[in-house]
Amino acid sequence: MTTTGRPVRITDVAALAGVSPGTVSKALNNTGALRDSTRARVREAADRLGFVPDPDARWLSARRSYTVGLLSADSAGRFSIPVMLGAESALAAGRMAALLATSRRDPVREVFLVESMLARRVDGLIVTGRTTDPRPPVDLGGSDIPVVYAFSPSTDPDDASVFPDDAHGARLVVEHLLATGRRRIVHVGGRPHQHSSTERAEAAQRALADAGLGLAAPTLFGEWSEAWGRQAVDVLLRTRDLADPDADLGFDAIMCGSDQIARGACDRLRELGVAVPERVAVTGFDDWDVMALASRPPLTTVDLRLEELGRRAAELLLDAIAGRPHHGRELMPMRLVPRASTG
Repeated sequence: MTTTGRPVRITDVAALAGVSPGTVSKALNNTGALRDSTRARVREAADRLGFVPDPDARWLSARRSYTVGLLSADSAGRFSIPVMLGAESALAAGRMAALLATSRRDPVREVFLVESMLARRVDGLIVTGRTTDPRPPVDLGGSDIPVVYAFSPSTDPDDASVFPDDAHGARLVVEHLLATGRRRIVHVGGRPHQHSSTERAEAAQRALADAGLGLAAPTLFGEWSEAWGRQAVDVLLRTRDLADPDADLGFDAIMCGSDQIARGACDRLRELGVAVPERVAVTGFDDWDVMALASRPPLTTVDLRLEELGRRAAELLLDAIAGRPHHGRELMPMRLVPRASTG
């Protein structure tokens, strides 16, 4: 009883613990994504007040929809669709259904979609996007359902995020090129201010430095396109005498930040009479089969393991729904896919 003689309510526990009533419910029912310290604080407040849960209310709060929202900002789906497929597979194994929606990078549309999913009482959300640039947390409008960010990490370091380890992928490429005898490597990146582009370039430099080497020329940044790959080759060879088949090109491998860039580079080298991989090895990144397998020759590249990333995001979310939340960022290791462009 309170000092007024009425029974202690969940709102009284929430006020004493400094949390929302929903958080009290999750803490006392051992559900949801809460810190251990929060659960302990709520239980201590409940004990101090002598709170006795209403069995009917407890049953209502424990009800679940067994539905998870999959929200993407990527309308094209190049990266988010494989992530979602992986997540859906893991959710189905956990007997959970999925609601899929895309915000098309429209923040107003994102708020509407989140509200719609909350109205359908989803048990949690997986949020993904088209780049690995960190994004702001979704606005849950006061709800405390668990959220996991996949591919595009949250800017909040306490949120659960899983995304590709670009540095690991770049190191795999450098190690492969060195193992095939290449020693003068150049790097052609994508957009200069995007996380994937800068991380891959910097990791390549670190891997070469560990081997006692450096890039044969400063990294060139441009776009994620075949046209940029072609242009970058022209920049690299602008002072070289291509009429001499034995002329020193200044490099023996081009490490590209994406498969699109690499395919464009291969096309331009072939037009200029520079044999790939005999004179210059070329590598891509992303293992996008539309580009990697159609390239001449097919590209050695890096598999981002997007479906595995989606499955891992779903595992983290299922843990959080079961009351075992994860916090912080988790990196997904990559896999090298050797093909003919490096011999």
